[in-house]
Amino acid sequence: METTFLAALRGLPSAVSHRLSRSLPLAAALLASLAAGPALANSALLESVKQNPQKAKALCGELRALNAQGISYTAPQAVAQVAARQGLSSTDAEILSTYVVGLHCPDVR
Repeated sequence: METTFLAALRGLPSAVSHRLSRSLPLAAALLASLAAGPALANSALLESVKQNPQKAKALCGELRALNAQGISYTAPQAVAQVAARQGLSSTDAEILSTYVVGLHCPDVR
């Protein structure tokens, strides 16, 4: 049985239907990866600062020191420093910093 989507593709000019049929798996994969990202971020990484406020406060101090040097906590240098000190990937360091700033040090920029 033919799906409605495939039937709709047959009604389009061949160049358009060919492009759509080739790009849909890529779009589906991208959406799936975006949906999985937040679930992974909510794991042990964020739990570690929820359960250990001292760790969050220490990170706030580190980020405030960067602010004093004119460096935003979202700047590549700041993310790299947090990643190196915490043993994280850049993506996880950015997630952790944003989470900690939001909960523990909203004055940090």
